[in-house]
Amino acid sequence: MPNSTKNSRIEIHTSPDDHRIAKLAALAIGLHLIEAVLPSPMPGVKPGIANIITLFVLYRFDFATAAWVSLLRVFASSLLLANFLSPTFALSLAGALLSLATLFFAQYLPRHYFSAITLSVLAAFAHMVGQLLVVRFWLIPHAGIAYLIPVFMTAALVFGVVNGLLTNYLLRISPAKFDEDKG
Repeated sequence: MPNSTKNSRIEIHTSPDDHRIAKLAALAIGLHLIEAVLPSPMPGVKPGIANIITLFVLYRFDFATAAWVSLLRVFASSLLLANFLSPTFALSLAGALLSLATLFFAQYLPRHYFSAITLSVLAAFAHMVGQLLVVRFWLIPHAGIAYLIPVFMTAALVFGVVNGLLTNYLLRISPAKFDEDKG
């Protein structure tokens, strides 16, 4: 083997933004993995604590960073939990995509009327709608799914409020600007 190919290496140039996204996504993935082992009050209902990180990132940075963090969490968590391309993955991805679409538009609402709590509730409702659409049109194509809507939307409201309160708390105690790449 020639010496030039033996000692060659690929270098990937990363920016401070890449490092920030990776760190925040790792935090969201860790929270998602913790949540995965917690007992669920009922099938399909989880508190979505990793979404706190997405909301926090939306407020501290921008939508693009929040979208990267959210989507990396969905893909990496599904790989770590061995459910990539499974129905669970489809439910998670559908919920995340509809939630992100909602947050994209909701971020432009006046902040003095619409807080992180409001955005969290909107995102939780959108997440649940995304999941229910996948269930209705792919997994269980039966109109009886509609009977579950009040239960799931109540859970979305409760967890949306709790996650929004936690996000508000994190926004208050954290510095206005992160510089995680020092040192």
